Parts: sequence; C-alpha cells; structure tokens
Amino acid sequence: MFQEFQESGGGRPGWSAWVVDQGWAVFTADEHATWDILYARQTALLDGLIVDRFFDGLAKLGLGDGGIPELGALNERLLPLTGWRCVAVAGLVPDEAFFAMLAARVFPVGNFIRTRAQLDYLEEPDCFHDIYGHVPMLADKGVADAMQRFGETGVAAIAAGAGDKVARLYWHTIEFGLVREGGAVRILGAGLASSFGEAAKSLHDPTIERRPFTPESAVATPYRHDAMQPLYLVADDMHSVVAALEGPLP
Repeated sequence: MFQEFQESGGGRPGWSAWVVDQGWAVFTADEHATWDILYARQTALLDGLIVDRFFDGLAKLGLGDGGIPELGALNERLLPLTGWRCVAVAGLVPDEAFFAMLAARVFPVGNFIRTRAQLDYLEEPDCFHDIYGHVPMLADKGVADAMQRFGETGVAAIAAGAGDKVARLYWHTIEFGLVREGGAVRILGAGLASSFGEAAKSLHDPTIERRPFTPESAVATPYRHDAMQPLYLVADDMHSVVAALEGPLP
C-alpha cells in the first residue's frame, strides 16, 4: 500500500532491492512542464490552507526551481537539515518495507509523474505526491524525528500482526490528516497537499465528515485508498500528531 523494506535476514530482501534509478535524464520536457504546472497551482491553492511547516520546508528545499527535482540534488539540501534522504522506486512496495525505510530515514519516491489528464487526482502516488506532498515536512526536525520513530513502530507492529493499525494511523495523519493551527483547521497530510481536487474540499465541503483525532480513533477507522475521502480526522495541534507518531500503538 505505501512503499519499501530495510536490510534484514530471514530470507527476505532488504529495502535496497526496491531501489531503482530515478531516470531523471529521460524525463521529457512535457513531464517537467507537468511538474511546473502542478507546483505552481498547488502552491497558490495551499496558501493559508496548510500547516506553516510545509511552506517552511518548501522554501528550504527549493522544489520550485523548475522541473522535476533530481534526487541527488534534493538530498544535498535535505540531508544536512534532518538526516533524511530520498531514493527512487518503481511504484508501490510492501508496507513492511516502507516502514523499514522510514526507520532508516529514507523516503521512497516514484520514478514517474502523472499525465496531464490526471492533474486533479491520481490514485497511485507519483513523484509529485511523494516529493511535493511529503518531503517538505521531512525538512522539519520535529516531524523528521517522529517519522523515523514511527517507522520503527511500523516494523514492529507488522511483525506482531498489527499492520492494519499502523497503516490506519499513518493514513489519518501523514497522508490525509487535518490539524488545528493558528485558530483554523489546516491540511497536514501529503495526500491532500498534493491533490488539487481534494485539498480545499477536505476543509470546506459540508458533506464530508470531520471527527476529532485520537490515536485510538485513527487505528479503528477504515479508509478509502481508491477515491477521495468521505471522512477526515482533525488533530488539536501538531504536538498531538507528533506524540501519536512517537508513541506506542493503541
């Protein structure tokens, strides 16, 4: 459902088995232009709608310098900030591998970008979702540290047969979470940050249900991975989100 797996024994492949070359040199001019369109309109849309840490990270990483970011250059900016780095993968990979990568402070990025026909919504995460949606938050030390600890929790939870719980907590925070900040409800999750069709809808559509976030409610709440969400969980503040990611699973 998410992405990658750490070096391990037991006959299972390490997460490096999932890493591929980004193929940055073969991205076409049209694909780079697609990134620029997505970046410009999403950044304008999110003004005042997303947590401040997102725009702080966006500025530090220079993701709007033009075209799809080359991961080597991106890592040169990200690594000194929080010790995280990005690697390219060909698509979705197992949950156990994904959480093991987080535990190693590695974030997987799809080596493809959506088509022009998919600008508003894409079910499978592409490099725009992965880089634009996730990586700015990894430039924040508090979030970066919490994500590593959450990766460790995820690896242990999957080994203990509780993978559904950790996947739901991730979904309702890092992917599609909302949080109160500055007296308003704002976007936290990368799935919303990178979606033109769903970002404003998550905050303003009166037909969508928004419930208070707790770790207990998150692990008990199913989600849709193949459509826009009918339900979001709203955390009281960033501290409660970080605490949930760093703490034990309910």
